[in-house]
Amino acid sequence: MKKARETAVKGPKIPLKRLIYRDRHLLVMCIPMILFFLIFAYLPMIGLLLAFVDYKPALGITGSPFVGLDNFIQVIKNPFFPRLLKNTFLIGLYSLIWSFPFPIVFALAVNEIRSRKFKKVVQTISYMPYFISIVVIVGLLSNFLSPTTGIINQIYSMITGKDPISFMTEPKYFRFLYIATNIWQTFGWNSIIYLAALAGVDIALYESARVDGANRFQQMLHITLPCIIPTIIIMLVLNMGNIMSVGFEKIILMYSPSTYEVADVISTYTYRRGIVQADYSFGTAIGMFNSVINMVFIVGANWFSRKFSDTSLW
Repeated sequence: MKKARETAVKGPKIPLKRLIYRDRHLLVMCIPMILFFLIFAYLPMIGLLLAFVDYKPALGITGSPFVGLDNFIQVIKNPFFPRLLKNTFLIGLYSLIWSFPFPIVFALAVNEIRSRKFKKVVQTISYMPYFISIVVIVGLLSNFLSPTTGIINQIYSMITGKDPISFMTEPKYFRFLYIATNIWQTFGWNSIIYLAALAGVDIALYESARVDGANRFQQMLHITLPCIIPTIIIMLVLNMGNIMSVGFEKIILMYSPSTYEVADVISTYTYRRGIVQADYSFGTAIGMFNSVINMVFIVGANWFSRKFSDTSLW
């Protein structure tokens, strides 16, 4: 009797072969994605073995002498390590604090636009910077902020009568410039997922709110924003997992020896030590150390989210 009741509730069990045949088209569509991650994400993980050996190119990974955790000990004892850890964490944290809210605010603002044509124009313009090369963006930044020919410095000197400022070589301006340009380049593109979430909000909720006398701001505050809270939480957890993943491409283009104090991060030092100086084992060890820190952040953020809300990654 109990088994019959469970069968009635859960339904008959479908054989695996029948499930595969039923979903064969979807499974075929997943093959390119699976191959992509296998080739570009999981297969390169074999290279992590470099962190545990004293790599000699002539001997290969398996033939190089095994040194255990010696490379990680060198990373921690490195005199530059505290500076690298501090700069990476601060740039990642400041980027999260300032960059994360912008797409949400922009999506809420775009959602309030009633003209469909104007909305499309605003969205298109906001997406465009995302497709501009980082090299071009840093080049434009250098030209605009040049002490001799930059338009920003010319306006500054004209208004204040003071000498131009070398923004690109002053350590105190580096983080602001890095984060500001990153916001400008990505806020439109990152807002897409929030706009998609807003498209799923039930229109009947707005109609009921209007009947109760709620204005547009109150509707946004009490209907729109709460409906996308789960999406915001998921994106925040994912971003927490990237807080230490400050890419080296843009920083290498922007920094100089005068800004190393605030600009040198784990990825740039890994590039200089691991690629330029060909110390592959040390570079792999410090990169792996960075990934472990990111994993701790994302696991902690997910635990916190699961404990205090109903939304989590797992």
